[in-house]
Amino acid sequence: MSLMGKRRFTEGAYENDPWFRGLCSAVSACKDEQEVADLLRDIGTLSELQAWSERLEVAKQLSQGLTYRQVSANTGASTTTVTRVAKYIENGVGGYKQFLKAQKSKRSHKRFETPEVIKQDKAEAVLRKYL
Repeated sequence: MSLMGKRRFTEGAYENDPWFRGLCSAVSACKDEQEVADLLRDIGTLSELQAWSERLEVAKQLSQGLTYRQVSANTGASTTTVTRVAKYIENGVGGYKQFLKAQKSKRSHKRFETPEVIKQDKAEAVLRKYL
């Protein structure tokens, strides 16, 4: 039995931790999105998966120019979480930026649309048809 305390990641050192490198290897070894989903579900709690998913959605909406309050209202994320994501988009190691760039290049990065926006867009399309 080990007398070693709980491992703690620290900024600047976590990337070289063998357990973290193992996690990165496990994710990168997945062949498709379903394998990633299966791996994440096995290693993460539903709360952790929800939090990670929420943060990515927050990043998407921030990149679309929505305000912090709009993003918070749309996602249910706290303004603290929205602020933290924004901070890491700007000053992090580049993971969010890389993700957002990949999403944009795939053209799957759609702007967030509320039902009101969809209704307005349809009305404008009808008006353009007759103008």
